[in-house]
Amino acid sequence: MLPHEGGGSISAEDLFAYAYALLATPDYVKTFWDELALPGPRLPLTQDAALFAEGAALGRRLIWLHTYGERCVPPGEKPGRVPPGVARCQVGTPSDPASYPDRFHYDPATQELHIGKGRFAPVRREVWNFSISGFEVVKSWLAYRMRDRSGKKSSPLDDIRPERWEFDGELLNLLWVLDHTVDLQPTLATLLEKVLASALFAAVELPQPDEAQRRAMPEKGEKTGLFE
Repeated sequence: MLPHEGGGSISAEDLFAYAYALLATPDYVKTFWDELALPGPRLPLTQDAALFAEGAALGRRLIWLHTYGERCVPPGEKPGRVPPGVARCQVGTPSDPASYPDRFHYDPATQELHIGKGRFAPVRREVWNFSISGFEVVKSWLAYRMRDRSGKKSSPLDDIRPERWEFDGELLNLLWVLDHTVDLQPTLATLLEKVLASALFAAVELPQPDEAQRRAMPEKGEKTGLFE
């Protein structure tokens, strides 16, 4: 447990969720553009207990979404369930082998996403264009699953293609996750502003790791306690 102003303590999960919320907004990169020229995130750690709790709560919601409902499940929610967004499957993509899609396209005027003969709408432009470090999420997801796939190959197994398209449900879950992520962006940007305006902990005020904790990898031949 880590100490926190006010006499309480926070867990590693609290800190991870707080960090996840701050790092998830594009405003973080804009704010720390020069500092990020050197590898490694710079995490502004507020001394305001209520503000920290707000960030951790937002981070938990993002983690819940981005793990498709498997982690940080809110009370009353079923694990493994993605909350519905605005996108809907208007026309199902045929599952017969002859109709397996080999192309997709997006119409920004109608906010329709076409996968072969299937159609999803409304797919907002912000969802269609959503990217992480230049990785275009929806476009890459679809391109990997077309009849003639694109993207990196890690083994000859990548050349094995499905016989039938059975991914409409998975695609809808992805669109819903991005729907909620896009909706949270203004709140995340405001959180970052409030954190930067608050009193922050300096690095020297935090517990310092020992040498063993600083090492990212064990020395050659060093036992780790796993499968010894």
